[in-house]
Amino acid sequence: MALSLYNTLTRQVEEFAPLRPGRVAMYTCGPTVYNFAHIGNFRTFLFEDLLRRWLETSGYEVFHIMNLTDVDDKTIRGALAAGHSLAAHVEPFAQAFFEDCAWLRIRPAHEYPRATRFIAPMVALIQSLLEKGVAYRGEDGSVYYSIAKFPAYGRLSQLDRRELKAGASGRVSTDEYDKENARDFVLWKAAREEDEKVGAAWDAPFGRGRPGWHIECSAMALDLIGRRFGVDVLDIHAGGVDLIFPHHEDEIAQSCAHTGKELFARYWVHGEFLNIRGAKMSKRYGNVTTPRDMREDGLDPGAIRLLVYQTHYRQKLDLTDEALAAAREGSRRLGEFDARLKKADGRADRRTGGPADQWDSWSASLEAAVTEALNDDLNAPKAMAALFDAVRDGNRLLDEGVRPSEGAVAIWNKVIGVPDVLPDAAASLVISLSGTVVGPTPVLGGSLTVHSPTPPETPADQESWASGWTQARAEAKRRRDYREADRIRDLLKAAGWEVRDNKDGTVEVRRT
Repeated sequence: MALSLYNTLTRQVEEFAPLRPGRVAMYTCGPTVYNFAHIGNFRTFLFEDLLRRWLETSGYEVFHIMNLTDVDDKTIRGALAAGHSLAAHVEPFAQAFFEDCAWLRIRPAHEYPRATRFIAPMVALIQSLLEKGVAYRGEDGSVYYSIAKFPAYGRLSQLDRRELKAGASGRVSTDEYDKENARDFVLWKAAREEDEKVGAAWDAPFGRGRPGWHIECSAMALDLIGRRFGVDVLDIHAGGVDLIFPHHEDEIAQSCAHTGKELFARYWVHGEFLNIRGAKMSKRYGNVTTPRDMREDGLDPGAIRLLVYQTHYRQKLDLTDEALAAAREGSRRLGEFDARLKKADGRADRRTGGPADQWDSWSASLEAAVTEALNDDLNAPKAMAALFDAVRDGNRLLDEGVRPSEGAVAIWNKVIGVPDVLPDAAASLVISLSGTVVGPTPVLGGSLTVHSPTPPETPADQESWASGWTQARAEAKRRRDYREADRIRDLLKAAGWEVRDNKDGTVEVRRT
C-alpha cells in the first residue's frame, strides 16, 4: 500500500506521487514571531514532523522549508509597543521557537527563510504580477491583487462564487481578515510612519513599503525550490486549517498567476485545531499554553508527542489534564519496554532459528501494521495502537525468556523513531567540543540557537551551536538515521566545523 494523503484541494484522499520520483519539496507555514508560539501551533508542527519523518522513513529525499514571518501587522505593532526595532523585537521569539522545537524533538527544517531576508524575490514577484495585469496600484499607494483576474480563486477554500463576485469590488489591506471576506488583497503596503520607525520599509519600483503577509510565503517557496530543484511547483504544502482562507487561497492565486501553472502545490495538507479542555485556545479566553509552560510544569516531550499522535491530524484534539496523564503513562510504558528490549538484546543468543524466529514474526507484524496505518492518510492513532499491541506481545516473549534477534530490535528502533514518543532518557550523553563525553543532560537541550540552520554571530554562541548540532547528529546515528547524520555533518562543514568519529567511539568537532 502506497502513501495516501487527504488533499484539501480535491477534498479526497489521494495516492501520493511527487513531481519527481523519490524526491519531495515540502513547505510548511511556520510561526509569526511576534510572541511565543503556543501548543496549538505546535500541534500543527508536530503533525508536519510526523509527515516529514514518515516520508523519509519511506525512502523519500525530503527538502523541507518552514518560514518565519518576521514582518507583518503583528510584529510591527509589537516592536512599536516595545520601543524596539523590528529585528530586535522578533529575534528572541525566533530563537525561543527553535528551542521549543528542539525540546519537542521536531526535526529541523532544511531552510528557515525569514521574510525580511527575501524582500528582493518578493519585489520581483509583485512586479511580475503588475506586468501580467493581475495586480494594480491603489490610490493609497499600496499594490493589490485583483481576484477577478484569477478565475480559479476560491478553489481551495471552496468559497461560494456569488460571494466572490459580490466582494470583488472591495479591497482589504490588513494581513488577516474574516473568513469568506473575499476581496482584493494587499501585496505591498505603502510605507507608514510606524513602519519606518521600526525599520520595516524597503524601496521598490512601485513605491517604498513592505510586503503583505501572503506574498511572503509564495516568494520564499518559489525562490528556494527554484534554486534547489529548478521547479516552481511544491509537492506538499501543509499548515493549520485556519490558513486555508485567506492565506493559502491567496498564495495559490499569486503564485499560479506568476508561474502560469495550474498548481502551486500538488497536495495541500491541513491539520485541525487543538482545544484546551474543550475550548478553542485564545488569548481572548486566557487559555494559551506554550511548550515552555509545559516544560516548566515538568511534562515530558515524549508524552506530549504521544498525546498529539493519539488523535488523527484532521480531527480536533482536546488537551486536558486527564489526557496528559494518560499520555505520560503510555510514554512510560513504551520507554520501559524499549529499555527492557535493548537490555535483553545485549545478552541475545546469536544463533539463528528456534525461539528467535518469534521475534522476527513479531517485528514483521509490527512494521506491517505501522506502515499500513501511516500510509493511510497518516493514521497515527492506529499506528500508536500497533505499538502498544507490540509492547504487550513483546513483554510476553521477554517474560518467557525468549531473547530478541538483532533484526527485531532494529525494526523496533526504526518504527519507534518515527513518532519519537519515548520519554526523555534519565542520563543522555552529550558530546563536548573537546570530544569528551559528558552527562547527564537532556537530549537536545541547551542553547537557544542550537537548532538554527545558520550559526549565530558571537564565538561563544557558535560553539554552543556546533555542540548542539553534534549532539543532534549523535542522536540521528543512534536511531540509525544516517541520511540525517550526514546532512548535519555537511551543515557543520559548511559553517567551518569538522566532525571526526574516532575508533574508540568518541566524537570530535572543531573548527577547520
